[in-house]
Amino acid sequence: MSSHPRRRDDGRSSRRQRRTRSRSALGELTFSVGHVERLLREGHYAQRLSSSAPVFLAAILEYLTAKVLELAGMEAQKSGRRRITPELVDMAVHNNALLSGFFGTTTISQVAPARE
Repeated sequence: MSSHPRRRDDGRSSRRQRRTRSRSALGELTFSVGHVERLLREGHYAQRLSSSAPVFLAAILEYLTAKVLELAGMEAQKSGRRRITPELVDMAVHNNALLSGFFGTTTISQVAPARE
């Protein structure tokens, strides 16, 4: 017997093929790297796009989303609620110094504007 794998009739090896893993899976991300890349390309933000840019941006977006949800969940617990509402997301963002600077002039849908 030879150590070579058997050949099928179509010429392919009979050894089991490795499944390709998505860039999201390789980066252990929940957000789709392919979707972020498509949005970057369709937005025409630059003539050229590195292969790591959509991975990095997807990771940043996922981190920010998780942070906002964590803070909104804590706001919900403080106010005795069981559901995160847009108002709680707005409160969480504005009560955090870093996020309030980042989202300073952002309007969140279904939230009454703050009275000054």
